[in-house]
Amino acid sequence: MKVHQGPLLYEGKAKRIFQTDHPEQVVLEFKDDATAFNALKHSILQGKGVLNCQISAHIFECLEKNNVSTHYLGLAGNNSMVGQKIDVIPLEIVIRNIATGSLCKQTPIVSEKELDPPLLDIYYKDDNLGDPLLTEARLKLLGLITDRQREEIEEIARKVNSILLEFFQTIDLTLVDFKLEMGFNNSGKILVADEISPDTCRLWDQRLNDPEKRILDKDRFRKNLGGVVEGYEEILKRIQGASGKPSNAVSDC
Repeated sequence: MKVHQGPLLYEGKAKRIFQTDHPEQVVLEFKDDATAFNALKHSILQGKGVLNCQISAHIFECLEKNNVSTHYLGLAGNNSMVGQKIDVIPLEIVIRNIATGSLCKQTPIVSEKELDPPLLDIYYKDDNLGDPLLTEARLKLLGLITDRQREEIEEIARKVNSILLEFFQTIDLTLVDFKLEMGFNNSGKILVADEISPDTCRLWDQRLNDPEKRILDKDRFRKNLGGVVEGYEEILKRIQGASGKPSNAVSDC
């Protein structure tokens, strides 16, 4: 997708956002930076930005084909995409299908317990506050969204989970958990935004039993396991392979 990239609007830990000549469109450039623990751990991993961009593009296309509205408009380059300009909602919506990570550190829930129904958590997006978990009462007190908008956000998140669970299953990957960010476009419509990649999802390789080797996501970086880029490459390879195969309703992914 051809677009004129203008001045830098914002730079975060993993992406740069640029203005374009279209007032309602931006370019998102994916960086090679890897961060964890609120950027206390940082490294540059050559090629990571390209992989996250390409994986996110495939997933956004999959969601759009399954009637989930996203900010994604098309690729602008190997490590950049064009998206609708949105008013970001400062919330992180986390869906957990299997217990691991912070959930097991903060509760007595045992690791690898399957969660049925999946657990949906909402966090306030603020690095300075440590992205705190919000109760329903605290969310209401913040006044960031209406009750109806919260219901819509949760409906969207659960639909995304259902689509991606099925899709990843077809390429022998287990979607353990993932984070979504959303925002309002110029018409006030809620869109799935930011990225959906191994930086924001936990994905386990069903072809491997070893609890460390099966990890193909950012946990390889968090846990000093090495092979981060290789893990991301494996995910993209399987996604690209699936795109050429005939499939069911989610086959369009």
